[in-house]
Amino acid sequence: PPPPSCVTHAREAMMTRLVVVLLGLGGAAAFVRTLESTRTRQTVARSHGGAFLSAEEKARLEEIAARIATPGKGITACDEGPGTIGSRFEAVGVENTEEHRRVYRQMLFETEGANEHLAAAILDPETIFQKNDEGVLFPEKLKALGISPGCKPHLKVFALPGTSGDTVMQGLDSLNVRLAQYAAGGCEFAKWRSPLEIDVASGRPTRLAVEANMRDLARYALISQAEGLVPIVEPDVSLKGSHDLETALAVNTAIQAELYHAMIEHGVYMEGTILKANMVNPGLSCPVDYSVEDIAEANLQLLRRCMPVAIRGVNYLSGGQSLEDAAARLSAINKAKRPTDPWNLSFSWSAALQFPLFDLCTGQAGVMPLDAMSALYAAELKIASDAARGLYDWPGTDGAHRAPPAAAAAAKEPAMAR
Repeated sequence: PPPPSCVTHAREAMMTRLVVVLLGLGGAAAFVRTLESTRTRQTVARSHGGAFLSAEEKARLEEIAARIATPGKGITACDEGPGTIGSRFEAVGVENTEEHRRVYRQMLFETEGANEHLAAAILDPETIFQKNDEGVLFPEKLKALGISPGCKPHLKVFALPGTSGDTVMQGLDSLNVRLAQYAAGGCEFAKWRSPLEIDVASGRPTRLAVEANMRDLARYALISQAEGLVPIVEPDVSLKGSHDLETALAVNTAIQAELYHAMIEHGVYMEGTILKANMVNPGLSCPVDYSVEDIAEANLQLLRRCMPVAIRGVNYLSGGQSLEDAAARLSAINKAKRPTDPWNLSFSWSAALQFPLFDLCTGQAGVMPLDAMSALYAAELKIASDAARGLYDWPGTDGAHRAPPAAAAAAKEPAMAR
């Protein structure tokens, strides 16, 4: 067996001292550079491309990733914790109970025809261990429907001191233990979200935040694959802000380039991963108008500049966009794809699909009209599926960015007046 690393390093230190005596400082410096280069190549060779995985483990990860990236199918994201979904319930007069959460998620999974448009579902830990009305665990039922069940293993957001508001996601400690539990519960993939915001005035996101979040995503991905789960990595840049589309493209390019570099450096098996990302959009308060085609082109530029072809697909989050805008933009992106753009581009939507369903609960005396909600959900999934194929034709100016009146007026004011 090879000697322990501490012994190896001690031997190298002794050799270096000997070289200094024999070759002088200049020759010793060259020797050290050669030694460090050799050590780096050995380390990379050991970690590159999921070297820790067997051929069978790699094949399984690829098979799951391929199913998630089925053309025309997407992901229903229903991983909101009890508090988050509870606030949505309470806003429309529905009591936040475990049973209400269970029957609501059951409707999302078992709506007739939903599996024709869904490849996967992201579950909150609570939902993994719940059962449907027939007593079947939700992950088992989803698999029977041809929908891959996944989990959300991250914990809470933590504000980075000294960054004027940048954050990191907590949960890497004991991550392997939680993932092993979720895998035993039937999950086939995991999803980790790293939220970031663009604020040009305060210099956010800071370089520290970008590096910290992308390295966390890479380490999470590595641990997920070691536990047999396909990692969905989610850098989530908020729509908040007044930045223009060009700034959004530049920042998102820097973020995703850092992500892929970190994943490769960590030895993640790229073929066994999926990207979930925000669409590149101007900030909500941006004073400049953009067409849906402008936004589509910015998103494709990002992918062409830094997206590895080894990753099969991108599932865009809605991130505060309405269903109408998100569907128009996704369809426009797919319509503008070239034969040289190999990725499956689809959806992983939560609020865009669910908020209209909650609206149906208003004025219902705390009772969820599940049949009406199911019918609307089926229609929404058809729109999303068409958009994932580039077949959805949006009406009017859906998907375009229109500057808020106050922002547009401020932008037109003479500089001296401001």
